[in-house]
Amino acid sequence: MKYIVILADGMADEPLEELGGKTPMEAAEKPNMDRLATEGIMGMAQTVPTGMPPGSDTANMAVMGFDPRKYYSGRSPLEAVAMGIDLKADDVTYRSNLVCLTEEERYEDKTMVDFSAGEITTEEAAELIRAVQGLLPGDMQLYCGISYRHCLVRSKGQTGAILMPPHDITGKPIASYLPQGCYGQELLALQRASHAILKDHPVNLDRVARGLRPANSLWFWGEGTKPRFDTLQALYGIAGGVVCAVDLVKGLGLCAGMRAAEVPTATGGMVTDYAGKADAALKLLEEACDLVYIHIEAPDECSHHGSAEAKIDAIEAIDALVLGRIRNALGDQAYRILLTPDHPTPVARMTHTGAPVPFVLYDSEKRRNHPRRYTEAEAEKTGLFLPQGHSLMEALVSGTLEE
Repeated sequence: MKYIVILADGMADEPLEELGGKTPMEAAEKPNMDRLATEGIMGMAQTVPTGMPPGSDTANMAVMGFDPRKYYSGRSPLEAVAMGIDLKADDVTYRSNLVCLTEEERYEDKTMVDFSAGEITTEEAAELIRAVQGLLPGDMQLYCGISYRHCLVRSKGQTGAILMPPHDITGKPIASYLPQGCYGQELLALQRASHAILKDHPVNLDRVARGLRPANSLWFWGEGTKPRFDTLQALYGIAGGVVCAVDLVKGLGLCAGMRAAEVPTATGGMVTDYAGKADAALKLLEEACDLVYIHIEAPDECSHHGSAEAKIDAIEAIDALVLGRIRNALGDQAYRILLTPDHPTPVARMTHTGAPVPFVLYDSEKRRNHPRRYTEAEAEKTGLFLPQGHSLMEALVSGTLEE
């Protein structure tokens, strides 16, 4: 038996007036997903534990089969693991975005234009990160990641900073969301200093000349410490692999003892190589893995940018180029698929919520026949509800869940 998790980040949504009262999942043409709903088990799962922030870190951790209440130590250390950073027990890490802010003279008067700086390329970002390295005191090091996502490590540090994810304040003045708490003033000073260097950097001048948004400031958030995990093999008795283009999910997989596939053409953005991810997953299954965890960031990014049209396109691409491609390749083999978002990211809100998500569990050897579509409303209608999201993995492996 092979196991496939297709994690469509932020795919769940709320009805939109511009879509005639439909959600993007309801508006999308997705025959493969709808067939899974017809032939599989569908319900709702609470992937974000009550009282915890509705982030992709806690939610993906749960879907991967790990209780966030036990294993969560922050977002950025998971990304640090994926970047190959050797963390010490007393290191404190921070996710470091390259963002685009408006150009008011005082830093506090600026507005968050774009948390991803127009999905800046990794090559451009690397030049900008090099440019700000000289700002750092001796107990800090800034590591370059993918696109706008980077990591700051403080040695022998303490936790307790109050930091705001930049994707939660798109279009808002930043004054009320600047770093506070432990090291807050020092982190704010670094953000200010980074803007002074980056605003006229040649990379940004070139981007502006090409009609692109500049990456004119660092923004720190996602504080954490070195994670401590059990392995997927130890908990569930299976060997796993992960296919993703974001360091967060790659780091989760590595902490869980999973193999990480490299897909150079996958971006972690709104436009990515869907088929390449499917092919990488199939290769992992052929080589040594019982389970593959395929993470697709695109629906979440589309929501953060407020684009229902792009989100529908992303859902349809996942349906055809990931789910459809994998099912065609597996043919008559015995396999189970878990299809789910990690959390909702409503387009109208442009940020995450902690609401339950619709999931489908499909078993190629136990096909049901409940004609229906894979949507938020149809999943809720079944009455099946899993209050702990990490139980989804046990349900996938055991094959015992019923509506």
